[in-house]
Amino acid sequence: MNTNTPRVFIAATRQNDGKTTTSLGLLAALQRHHPRVGYIKPVGQRYVEVAEHKIDEDTVLMDSVYKLNCPLVDMSPIAIEPEFTRRYLESANSDALVTRLQQAFDRVSWEKDFVLCEGSGHAGVGSVFDISNARAAKILGAKVVIVTRGGIGKPIDEVALNQALFEKEGVEIAGVIVNKVIPEKIEFIRDFARRGLERRGLRLLGVLPNTPILTQPNIAAVRDELKAELLNRPGRMNNLVNDVVVGAMAVHNALPFFRKGVLLITPGDREDLILAAATAMLKETGQTLSGIVLTGGLKPNSTVLKVINELPYPVLLAREDSYQVASCVHDLTVKTRPDDLDKINVIRDLIAQHVDVDALLKAIR
Repeated sequence: MNTNTPRVFIAATRQNDGKTTTSLGLLAALQRHHPRVGYIKPVGQRYVEVAEHKIDEDTVLMDSVYKLNCPLVDMSPIAIEPEFTRRYLESANSDALVTRLQQAFDRVSWEKDFVLCEGSGHAGVGSVFDISNARAAKILGAKVVIVTRGGIGKPIDEVALNQALFEKEGVEIAGVIVNKVIPEKIEFIRDFARRGLERRGLRLLGVLPNTPILTQPNIAAVRDELKAELLNRPGRMNNLVNDVVVGAMAVHNALPFFRKGVLLITPGDREDLILAAATAMLKETGQTLSGIVLTGGLKPNSTVLKVINELPYPVLLAREDSYQVASCVHDLTVKTRPDDLDKINVIRDLIAQHVDVDALLKAIR
């Protein structure tokens, strides 16, 4: 396997700590030092079908944003299908997975100046089929950056747990990035997190402020999660949802809640609310809601559908009731999508401003 091309493995203390966000921003930062950067996600748990191959969603995102000129199937060599773990435990073949990973890395790193490897959760994820994140980093010969969530005590405790497993595999940790920190506490966290990490022999590479836009889903994500029907074709599927309002009150009580960025959730037979939402904001400010979700599988009458068809924002029809829809939107895990251009620009700026990339590259060398 290629051992010459510089590489780094991005891990996290748990899911949704900001590993993909960090990887997305680091790719841009690394390209300033190494124009030809490759990417690989050894083990993918959320995948899509691309040309009959199962490709991890994050791999699709990275390739869409950066046009990496690497085969998708090699950037996502192991996709965990629903029966993958059971089949592996019935007839384990660790050597075959290791070989697949090594060969994929060779193809991804071909004619590249640097390769960013993205893990899939904490150090132990994947242990059930003998390719934990710690072992994947060992196989790839990569030093690790651990991303953890804002704070002091709990994040450092979790970093210590992950450190133990990486060190057991003989993997060196290049540094730690603390993510999702309340902006007013940045300096405080930077000071004390650095002290706590240094006591464990670890380097603090950066502290990233919590940025609300990165946790806001867009309408396309809401539609996909609900498997909802789109009732009009206005575009604007990347409208961000800043707030959610459940329309279960009289129209005159609902009007104050109709603001820019609001997602209105209401039964499909509440035609009074639908018509009020269709006209109120446009008439007064020229601004619009983020979108509307009609619930209960109830389609409005043909007159209201004509109004919906002319609206400048998306209107979705979901089968579930309003409570279920609101709960689903609230619990939605927000993943950056290729068309989230505003978010992607914010992520690049966050990494450029708050992560010491020079220190990272020095640690890797």
